[in-house]
Amino acid sequence: MKTYRLLAGAAALTAAAGLTACGGDPDGSGTVTGTVDVWLMRDSVTEEFSDAVAADYEKRHPGVDVRIQIQEWNGIGGKVTAALASHDAPDVIEVGNTQVAQYAASGGVRDLSEKVDELRGADWLPGLAGPGRVDGRQYGIPYYAANRVVIYRTDLFEQAGIEEPPKTRAQWLDVTERLNTDGVQGIYLPGQNWYLLAGFVWDEGGDLAVPHGDTWRGALDTPEALAAMDYYRRLQALGEGPKDSDEAEPPQVDIVAKGDVAQVVAVPGGAKLIEEANPALKGRLGFFPVPGKTGAAPGAVFTGGSDLIIPEAAGRPDEAYDFVRLLTGDRWQKKLATTMSYVPNRTTLAGVLDDDPGAAAMAAAAANGRATPNSPRWAAVEADNPIKEFQTQVLTGKDPREAAEQASADITEALGG
Repeated sequence: MKTYRLLAGAAALTAAAGLTACGGDPDGSGTVTGTVDVWLMRDSVTEEFSDAVAADYEKRHPGVDVRIQIQEWNGIGGKVTAALASHDAPDVIEVGNTQVAQYAASGGVRDLSEKVDELRGADWLPGLAGPGRVDGRQYGIPYYAANRVVIYRTDLFEQAGIEEPPKTRAQWLDVTERLNTDGVQGIYLPGQNWYLLAGFVWDEGGDLAVPHGDTWRGALDTPEALAAMDYYRRLQALGEGPKDSDEAEPPQVDIVAKGDVAQVVAVPGGAKLIEEANPALKGRLGFFPVPGKTGAAPGAVFTGGSDLIIPEAAGRPDEAYDFVRLLTGDRWQKKLATTMSYVPNRTTLAGVLDDDPGAAAMAAAAANGRATPNSPRWAAVEADNPIKEFQTQVLTGKDPREAAEQASADITEALGG
């Protein structure tokens, strides 16, 4: 019988290589003849899930073993870059969706454009498919998504006479103002939640940066981005969130758990953390997508998540593609969604989350998801994030246009313009 292992480091990977090296009986009689090496990220799957998908793959491919190595997000960029430049790369690598352009620029990622139709790419979530496509070529195959929703106090909504969550941004302001009473914050919104601001910018028809010749230009000084920031300012004023920090400082879960906050923008898993911190709130939290500019669709949201890539140096590219096709197909996408409460990679699979209110709200929003500008240098923007500084300056009274022009110039410089 084959065994399926989660290997937790390069040393373990090297040690195991001698056990499953290429060679042996090529007739499919059961003797291992080769190995597909897969790198998946911490918390993307459980050990039980990875064992099951490996067993399924090996049943379909007699004589091929699957070896899954779990990687840590911290420091993964340099490790993937080194692997892509080597002659002994893994066969499949999970990468953050916004990292695909950076890795594709190295020339070490296989172009999978011819496989898009076979993988039903027309139905992929845009926030995963878009970042995986660079210069018209598909390098990253959507794996799973996650995004922010509004977590709200159902009891406070009821007390305020609000029968259903808002569907438009105008309604959201009205509802939040009604909730903002003595002793209750209508919303807890830190001043530097730039992911939420990005969604407002996209809803207005703008972007954080746009192509400009052979490079990129920051676009926070456009009318669309300025309108988005003005809306953010009005919403943020209906709570007591800090103007100069993000959701981590202080941890917004701790603030909401005190019991006087009606709404907060977070991933659905934040509700469990709030309930753990304050068990009295159990059963009092609901979810809805960030409202859109109109009621036709939920608001645009930043889509986090992962794509799968196949290195050019992969030793078994055909078998690697078969693994990608299996993991991104219906069966395992549904299983991943229900196991991890992630959004599956295709919009037609969202219904599998209907019994999970938080994940269902997340899936509804993901259909209108986006990602950061598809520049291989975007990580340089986030390293010293001028978007956050722009938000703080506007919220503390600086002229919005002046602040936007400076932020746009900083983004342009970071992107090499």
